This record gives sequence, C-alpha cells and structure tokens, in this order.
Amino acid sequence: MKQKKMLVLTFSQLKQIYNQEMPELVKMAVKSPTVEDFKAGLLMYLDACEVVNETAKEAREQIRLLLHYDGQDVHELSTGQDMSVQTIRLLYQFLTERLENIEMPTDLFIELFQLFKRLQGETVPLPSPQRIKSRNDRWATGLDEEVREERDENKERMLHLLIQKIENRKSKPSVRFHFEEGMSYEEKYELVSKWWNDFRFHLSMAVKSPAELNRFLGNSLSSETMYLLNRARKKGMPFFATPYYLSLLNITGYGYNDDAIRSYILYSPRLVETYGNIRAWEKEDIVEEGKPNAAGWLLPDGHNIHRRYPEVAILIPDTMGRACGGLCASCQRMYDFQSERLNFEFETLRPKEAWDSKLRRLMTYFEKDTQLRDILITGGDALMSQNKTLRNILEAVYRMAVRKQRANLERPEGEKYAELQRVRLGSRLLAYLPMRINDELVDILREFKEKASAIGVKQFIIQTHFQTPLEVTPEAKEAIRKILSAGWIITNQLVYTVAASRRGHTTRLRQVLNSLGVVCYYTFSVKGFNENYAVFAPNSRSMQEQQEEKIYGQMNPEQAEELYKLLETKVDAEEKEDVARQIRRFMRKHHLPFLATDRSVLNLPAIGKSMTFQLVGLTEEGKRILRFEHDSTRHHSPIIDQMGQIYIVENKSLAAYLRQLGKMGEDPEDYASIWSYTKGETEPRFSLYEYPDFPFRITDKMSNLGINT
Repeated sequence: MKQKKMLVLTFSQLKQIYNQEMPELVKMAVKSPTVEDFKAGLLMYLDACEVVNETAKEAREQIRLLLHYDGQDVHELSTGQDMSVQTIRLLYQFLTERLENIEMPTDLFIELFQLFKRLQGETVPLPSPQRIKSRNDRWATGLDEEVREERDENKERMLHLLIQKIENRKSKPSVRFHFEEGMSYEEKYELVSKWWNDFRFHLSMAVKSPAELNRFLGNSLSSETMYLLNRARKKGMPFFATPYYLSLLNITGYGYNDDAIRSYILYSPRLVETYGNIRAWEKEDIVEEGKPNAAGWLLPDGHNIHRRYPEVAILIPDTMGRACGGLCASCQRMYDFQSERLNFEFETLRPKEAWDSKLRRLMTYFEKDTQLRDILITGGDALMSQNKTLRNILEAVYRMAVRKQRANLERPEGEKYAELQRVRLGSRLLAYLPMRINDELVDILREFKEKASAIGVKQFIIQTHFQTPLEVTPEAKEAIRKILSAGWIITNQLVYTVAASRRGHTTRLRQVLNSLGVVCYYTFSVKGFNENYAVFAPNSRSMQEQQEEKIYGQMNPEQAEELYKLLETKVDAEEKEDVARQIRRFMRKHHLPFLATDRSVLNLPAIGKSMTFQLVGLTEEGKRILRFEHDSTRHHSPIIDQMGQIYIVENKSLAAYLRQLGKMGEDPEDYASIWSYTKGETEPRFSLYEYPDFPFRITDKMSNLGINT
C-alpha cells in the first residue's frame, strides 16, 4: 500500500489491512486469553517462521527486542523520568479491539504493520544514482541567477522601507546611520544602498516586531502566522532578523522553496506555547556553584565555560558574543534566551572593565587543566564580538597557550599536560550577516594564526552553520573566501530540521559548500523537547540519508588521507586562499559530487554525541523509544561508567513526520524505506577532526573532575 494512503487510514481501516495482510498475527491475538499468551505465541511464531532474506532476519530480531522490552520500565534521559514500555501490549489490545485509549493516533500500529511486513521479506529498493542526482539538483542555491534576481527585488523594496524607518525613528538617531538635514530622497537612497554593505547597519536596523516583519516581507504573512508571532511577543520571546537575512526569503508564492529559511525565522505554535518553561537539553550546561555539572566537570562560577568532554571546553564571553545575528527558532540555547543570559541588548553586552580580569581567570582554567587542548569560542556567536574585543580574547588564548607550554617543560614525561592544539570560533554570521567578515577581522585571524602556529597550535577553525544552499549567497561566498585567505579552515554544522531533511537538500548543501572550500563537520538531529516538535526529523531519517544519499560522497581510505593532507598542508596565506580550487580539483579527480566528511549525530543530554542506537519500543503516540550507546571513537568523561542504559524518546512518530513532509509538497513514497532504519551506528570521524598526536606523553590524570573514578 502507498505511504500516503496508509497515513490517513482510520483504526477500522487499518485493522482491515492487518486482517488482509497478516491474518495469522490477528488470529494469534484473538485466540490468546492474555497479552502474555500472545507474547509467548509470537515468540514461537518467530522461531518457526521462514527467514527468506536479510530484511526478514533483521525484522525478526527487531520484533524479539520489542518483546524483550515489553512491560519493562526504562529511564528516559532527557526528561529524567521512568516510563513503561508497552509496545506489544498495545498491539494486542488493538488486534483484539480492547484499546483503552480510543483517542490515540494510529501511528504506532502503522509502524508495527511496516515491521511485520518486513518479516515477510518485503524490501524497498534503494534509489538509483540518477534518482539521487535529480533530487539533489532540484534545490536552488543563493548563487543561482534566478534566485539572485528575486533577492535584488527584495533588497530594492527594503531600501525604501529602511529610508522610512530611519526617517520615522522616535529614539535618539544613530551616530553612524542617520540623514543630515535637507538631504534629498535620491541622496538618502544612495546612502542606504552604501550602508547595506555594512553589517553594523543591519544590526541597527534589525526587525524586532511581527508588524515590522510583515512589512519587510511585503505583507505576505498569513493572519494565523501574525497571530502566533504576536502571542510570542506578548510572552517575551525575543525577535531579531536583519534586513539582509530577510531579503533571502521568497515572498512571491512561486520560484525557489525557502521553507528551510522560514523555519528558522518563524516560530511554531508549540515553541510559543512552551516558551517560559523550556529546559536545557544539554544538562551539562546547567552549572551550580561548587558542584560538578551533569558530565562531572567542575567549572568556574558563572555561565562562561561549558564542558562535556575531557579535551574540549566552550568559552562564552561576557561580550556582544552573547548575542546572535538572528534568533534561530530551533536554537539549542533557547532556554538561555528565555533567562535573558543571551539577548539582543547590544549596549548592555559591551565588555565591562571587569571582563578582562574575568577572562584571565577563565584562561587559568584551561591552563591548569590536564586534558584540555581545544577551545571553542562561541555564544551566542563568537563573531558578534567587536574586532577589538575578539583580538583581546584571542590574545588571552595565546598567552594561556604559551604559559601552559612553558609549564610543561618542568614536568616529566608521562606527567605533562595537554597543550593547546585547536582554536575554534563558532559563528553563524557567514550565513546570517556575511558582511561581518571585513578586512580588519581577517587581519586579526591571520595574525593570530601566524603567532599561535609558531608555538605549536595546529588547527584554526571557523565552525559555521549554513542550514540550506539558499543561504550560500555571493556575499557568503566572499566571506568564505576572505576567511580562507587568512589560513583558517571553515567547517559546517547542519541542524537536520524537517525542511533540511527533504530528499537531496543536504547533498546539495554539501556540494555547494565544498565547491567554495568549506568542509562539513556534523549533521545534528534536532534536540529538545516539545518546543522543537515542528522541526524535529526522526533519527531514522538521518540514517536513511546516510545510507542512501551521503554514501555517494564517501571516500575510500586513500582518498580520505589525500583530502586530509590537502587541508592540513602547511602553506602560506596566499596559497591557502586556493583551498576551494584544490577541493574542486580533488572532487573532479575522484568523481565525487560532494565530500561526506560530516557525521550524523544526536547530542545526548550530558554525555556527548552519538548515532549508535537501537529501537526498543514505541509509545502510544507512535514515537520511537531508542536505546543509545556512547560514541566509542572518542574520549568521554568517566561519568559514563556510572550511568546505566541511555534511553531517549523521539519527538514525533515516523507517520507524523511523513505527513509533515507531505504538507511540504514531498511524496511520502520517496521516503518509504525509512521504517527499516531501526538501528544506527556512529560514523567514524574524518581525520581532520581528530586531535594530532603530541610529541610527548601526557598524564592520564583528569583535573577539574567532581566525581569519584
């Protein structure tokens, strides 16, 4: 049966399909006096049934696992609550027409139908390379001529709106962006056209209200959307979108599909409903003075350092880096905006006198730690900090690295501390506001790299976040070129939202980024609770994309080593600018449409990233209950040895996800194999993302650890 038809079946219709397709299963349930009898009969049936192929074998083992977990209580890690797994019990009630909750959706039984069909050996053929290419090619990029023409029209409309905004401002006029008395409209237009290329202009002119948003989008928003946004505003949800980023949207109703951008700007009903009660998914981000965080690490007072792994810690400065160039609707730190630790009040975020001394104290934490070798400066957004502030932060990092290196000279072999190897700046401004990458910033990056390289720092990375190929504009292309010219590497992290998960969308993003010299790092499953329901794509879709689409960009070990050397080769800044051309040549040489250097992962609360999971149950709503394992390819906090099994309940059912894709214009039949991805395995890391070896032996001891090991 076609996916689209099955997704809308009623209970009675679905039961009829079970009777037609699986009469033995229905008969077994009806003849069983109790659920335990049914489970026993099902086990005997599985033992006796003929296994016709690998698909049937995997289905049989999956059903056995569901039987094993049925009736057990598991501890759901994200909520911290115990829950009872009742998958087979609910199936028994459905087949015997004894369901207690008649309001429950059909999603659970649709998934179980798909599972038992696979027991018969039914498989969905994998898409051909030609099919993959056609799905890839349907997605436009911000470099396409037709897209650029549409955005030029958006810009033209917005220039006139910006003139009006400046003229009508009631607050104190900006020292930098104001009109002199007596200026003609033509002169104002020329001035605003010039200011458009200044990132500070976009920040000062950012849209902060639903009414203004609608005006900048040509009054194209529906009344339902406006009602929702106004509700969000009344609840105190911040709203911030620059004219540049808004100009990327398509308001015509035809042409390129901008859903992946819209889902970042426009809030969903559940996000608005839950705002005010959002909790930290990454529990290690909750810091109490004098107590270890959820990953076991003792951290300095405040909210400046976040840590999960032994080797790396995040630094969030008390600067404008606590703001962003826009608020992503699926932001992992939405709870921090909720508490106003992150905000868009730029004046209040400017560094205070006390920040310099606090920064020195924070650097001491890195300096005195035995294992830290990687610092990720983020926020907010690292590049929201002013150039002077960023220079000071990088200088503090440099001095810390020098002190740590000198102290190691006095330590014997086997007792030395890890020295700084990697410096990363986390920023979405390459997509949100690429004009921020100005010449002064590039000089700061270049100078720091030259100085830090001389003391042994190996890797310098701008860790950015392009969500869609539509964000890769001529302005973004120039920003990428400038950063590469400073000798830094750019890696991309994609959040795998529903819009981004559509067939071919992610391969197209990899393709366009690779062609400009950007290598992909992570493809993240959306994390969070009910607030992210609208944008969550199930982990099985990540596995499907990995096995059916990303596979065409996979490299053999020799090719991966060649690419690694290409990216790591010590070349001067002028040659480094050519990295994009070298990557394009590499892909042509090996006939690769893109480079599959990213890993698909979910951030497990408090204990790191993984995509190693197994389906162990389904809720009444049909949401999958997954048992996760740690990523065995990297070091973790010793706290993982004290934890039991890790269980996560997904945000929505596969059936609900497929219905959502259908409403977006996708054919659910194109995703028919998604049901079979009931387990996953974390991909190996590309060599570039591994830490280089030290020329000495460091201590095994861990400092700043607040647990008994």
